[in-house]
Amino acid sequence: MAVELVLTAIARDRPGVVEALADVVAGHSGNWVDSSMARLGGEFAGILRVSVEDDRVGALEAALAGLGAQGIDVTVRRDRAPAATAGRHARLALTGLDHPGIVLEVSRILAQHAVSIDELRTSVFPGSMGGEPMFSAHADVVVPEALELAALREALERIAHDIMVDIDLTEAPES
Repeated sequence: MAVELVLTAIARDRPGVVEALADVVAGHSGNWVDSSMARLGGEFAGILRVSVEDDRVGALEAALAGLGAQGIDVTVRRDRAPAATAGRHARLALTGLDHPGIVLEVSRILAQHAVSIDELRTSVFPGSMGGEPMFSAHADVVVPEALELAALREALERIAHDIMVDIDLTEAPES
């Protein structure tokens, strides 16, 4: 019986990190199901889901732990059957002058409204006019069926002025 594992990996950014992970997974007859990886600063970080036969899990976990000798730290968790996130999909886009607390304030509003974050991408970049640091966030979220998108948009707009950002919330197109 196949077991799904969720792995997180972090290492100093350099060529070959993904290859080392893929080599260990394939070497234990694992299947690389999906992943999201990126270079952040001087580090390379990723999360991936693999499927492997139950009788190979222990050996795979040991081999992944052995990657620590190459400077690749891997954490392994058994994937649980995903709870279906009920609701409508929406997209959140935010831009403003960078300062501490933006993610906290926005995520607090989302949590208060039981909105689930499927994916969050953030970055800081130089502004076009004065070069001051700008913050950008894009999130794919799931809004509970009982919550009107307009009510969530209103709650986000109430904090937008305080945290000095422009926020746009739109219903995601159906896939």
